[in-house]
Amino acid sequence: MSQQGVKRERSDAARNRRAILDTTDLLLSQHGAGNISIDQIAAAAGVGKGTIFHRFGSRAGLMRALVVERAEILRQAVIDGPPPLGPGAPAATRLLAFFDAMFELIVDNVELMIAYDNATTNTQADEINAFWHRHIAQLLSEARPEVDAAIMAQVLLSTLNPDVVLHQIRTDHTARLAAAVHSVIKSVVAQDD
Repeated sequence: MSQQGVKRERSDAARNRRAILDTTDLLLSQHGAGNISIDQIAAAAGVGKGTIFHRFGSRAGLMRALVVERAEILRQAVIDGPPPLGPGAPAATRLLAFFDAMFELIVDNVELMIAYDNATTNTQADEINAFWHRHIAQLLSEARPEVDAAIMAQVLLSTLNPDVVLHQIRTDHTARLAAAVHSVIKSVVAQDD
């Protein structure tokens, strides 16, 4: 333990962690969510299977670590990045920017998102999803105070279902889905005249 009481990660453990995460990411992009195993990840990363389970606890824990890494970048942009994603833009503009950024994040990491959803039994309770839900609900409350923001946030989040996104990517309709999601969000935040 250091003087502040925080345990520092050994350099070999940090290298192994990075190798496992990078290898998992590579294998997901090459083979898809349903076609890789912990054994394959361990062999390709040059570590033992036990190292993966010791470090991440389970397949779900490994997928969660990758999701958290990707989500943290977007979360920081939402919290203190420049507008329109970060503070300083009108709520409706921020909500549109958020969904555009979230859609891009899911498209860029669709196999990871599917692997995470498949490995995790209760993603609704996950703090990542809870943060997104709170953020969307808060912006909706500002943009459209008459709307049930908590329920509408869940409805809007469902437009980003990784299975739907993957299907649209595989059928070469990614741009159409992006436009549809953007249109849904825009129609929800539009003020009636």
